[in-house]
Amino acid sequence: MPAPLEQHVWPTSADLTPAGELVLAGLTATDLARDFGTPAFVMDEKHFRDRARLFRDSFTEAFAAVGAEVDVYYAGKSFLSVAVARWAREEGLRVDTCTGGELAVALRAGVPGAEIGLHGNNKSDAEISRAIEAGVGRVVVDSFAEIDRVAELARDAGRDSSTRVPVMVRVTTGIHAGGHEFISTAHEDQKFGVSLTGGQALAALRAVLDHPELELLGAHTHIGSQIQDAAAFEANARKMLALRADLETETGYLLPELDLGGGYGIAYVPSETPIDVPALARDLAGAVGAVCAELGTTVPRISIEPGRSVVGSTTVTLYTVGVVKPVTLDDGSVRTYVSVDGGMSDNIRPALYGAEYTARLANRSGSAETVRARVVGKHCESGDIVISDIELPSDVTPGDLLAVPATGAYGRSMASNYNHVLRPPVVAVADGAARVIVRRETEDDLLALDVG
Repeated sequence: MPAPLEQHVWPTSADLTPAGELVLAGLTATDLARDFGTPAFVMDEKHFRDRARLFRDSFTEAFAAVGAEVDVYYAGKSFLSVAVARWAREEGLRVDTCTGGELAVALRAGVPGAEIGLHGNNKSDAEISRAIEAGVGRVVVDSFAEIDRVAELARDAGRDSSTRVPVMVRVTTGIHAGGHEFISTAHEDQKFGVSLTGGQALAALRAVLDHPELELLGAHTHIGSQIQDAAAFEANARKMLALRADLETETGYLLPELDLGGGYGIAYVPSETPIDVPALARDLAGAVGAVCAELGTTVPRISIEPGRSVVGSTTVTLYTVGVVKPVTLDDGSVRTYVSVDGGMSDNIRPALYGAEYTARLANRSGSAETVRARVVGKHCESGDIVISDIELPSDVTPGDLLAVPATGAYGRSMASNYNHVLRPPVVAVADGAARVIVRRETEDDLLALDVG
């Protein structure tokens, strides 16, 4: 019998045949590899929709209990395509974008401008102007200088006090949370936001109020990524609500909305536990309600921005095994290097963050005896490692299929053409059918950009 799937790491439709072959939404890995090639990102559409609804329903119900409305924005930076943006909207989510390119995808998908947010620490004038033209629901400003630039571009677009551009100010609260320092985003010594320290965030909010072309919609915060502890989100909410109360005391203006960001953790390996979304919603709503009661303020409209926690567990990367090479180490032990036909060009996270993944043979169960293995890619870098240390069947051989789960977030979205490798397709599966939603790149695509 093949070893069972650890279901909290794999898509909900994932299953195994009696021979140990991986099945996704009723389609075998062998058939998917035959029809679409490898590497390929295989995304479970129903799993995505279920996760989107889970966030929408859990947060709507929890915050209704404290008298607040909620908007859930899908954080498109995790992975965005026209199909995914449509799915998100169909399930009641809005879309958060970070660049003009992401904004273009959301608009192409038919997401109304009012249901799109634009982020970014260094937006160009063209990106801001495009957002204003599209009528986005909010522009999240990241600095004092950007407040003035957005106001100037709003005036250039003919906006005035009757047609104001809705703006939120990104605030750095000093809450340290998340994993690797590169994905912990609320400590002071980094590029995002305006710090609470020294009253800077309060001054930035006042600065927005001074511009008649801008509507101060609220304050925004995001404390990091891959966070497993709800206490960090609660502490962050307390600081944001205190800032809101301070602004009302100073100016009489009570922010109608707070965005509490995202960063909710998922399971990448069997030993990890994904964050409990309904429990998180209840805890966060309870904290917000209690703090507002302490401060004597009404509860604001709340928005959140899950990305990885919606899409991360939806997707499996299918690879074909190439070279299998036993290597004797200095201590006399042997590690088997298993090379696949992708690597850091389709998953840079292990090299960038030291991220961990699991994997299994996808075309058969393999032998019961295992070997100490390292899954590596085909790129000219010794750091091109997909999984640093894993037990794989000892009979793993060239031509086998290897499946790596939990690759829906920051795999395809951070993919590159390093070594001129072609970026993989994204294949959506549902109810026994598969369709390409992002096609595989071709050599013609590469050469079309090279003008000689």
